[in-house]
Amino acid sequence: MTMNLPDGTKAFLEQAGWGAAKVDPLPGDASFRRYFRVSMSGKNAMLMHAPAPHEDPQPFLKAAKWLAGEGHRSPGILAEDIAQGFVLQEDFGNYRMRDWLDDNPHAEERAYREALNALLKLRQSPAGPFAPYDIDTYLREVMLFPEWYCASIGQKVDEAGFVAAWKAALASLSDGHHPVTVLRDYHAENIMLLNPQEDGGTEQGLIDFQDALVGNPAYDLVSLLQDARRDVSPELERAMIDYYLARSGDDKSVFEADYALLGAQRNTKIVGIFARLCKRDGKTRYLGMIPRVWDALERDLAHPALQPVAEWFDLSIPRKIRDNSGGDLM
Repeated sequence: MTMNLPDGTKAFLEQAGWGAAKVDPLPGDASFRRYFRVSMSGKNAMLMHAPAPHEDPQPFLKAAKWLAGEGHRSPGILAEDIAQGFVLQEDFGNYRMRDWLDDNPHAEERAYREALNALLKLRQSPAGPFAPYDIDTYLREVMLFPEWYCASIGQKVDEAGFVAAWKAALASLSDGHHPVTVLRDYHAENIMLLNPQEDGGTEQGLIDFQDALVGNPAYDLVSLLQDARRDVSPELERAMIDYYLARSGDDKSVFEADYALLGAQRNTKIVGIFARLCKRDGKTRYLGMIPRVWDALERDLAHPALQPVAEWFDLSIPRKIRDNSGGDLM
């Protein structure tokens, strides 16, 4: 068994029937969770350690079981120990959509269509047993921008005006959509391709959905097509929005306004999160992603639905800062 494993790993695996397994660590993400591949007798499983006080596996387990119960492809749960933060789950393999497309760029459009098909299927299910993704939550998230990004670069801003601008913009967010389960971090690094075909056709495995809420269906589309970690061309973004709209039946102008609103909200939040990861946690690798996020934010701000927020940015964040993006955090 690999050294430096979390305390209790051996006992948990023995109780789960994997006591003789080989355990190999996998690269982590921006959280305190750790992942390991467990191998025994030609079988693999994935071990997640999400320990208190920073993590709690219960939201993941709740979402995984609900998704599976509705026929969506979440990993099967093999064993769990909530108190210690251990979850042993089905191993979806090595083909993350992001990495696979790096090697198979010719299949990009098909792979993204399959990812949208998974979202279209998800909206056919009733909204899950999760909290609402409401205006208060949107506002709490965008406050990460002044609290961490603006503070980190020494830029004093009008926070009350920031909140007022977002309240005014988000008031136009459509409530006519049937609420859906929003996975909230649905992007190419959180989609596993199960036995991908050469043209990108495959079943897609869902991961990293522990923060699921119930909200607007445009949000996960934004997560996928305005990806902080992977370039998605404006042409592909447009084609995929059109593909989705042709199948969802949504009003185009209403959906696109929601898409821009939630894109701006998400990208503003992400800039704040990446600044926090750098300044608080010493994770500087996310700074290189900020220019991509900022580019998407600028496109979103150009939509008329974002006029109050766009005016705040124009008054509060000088162009030299916006052009420099994450470089001023170093």
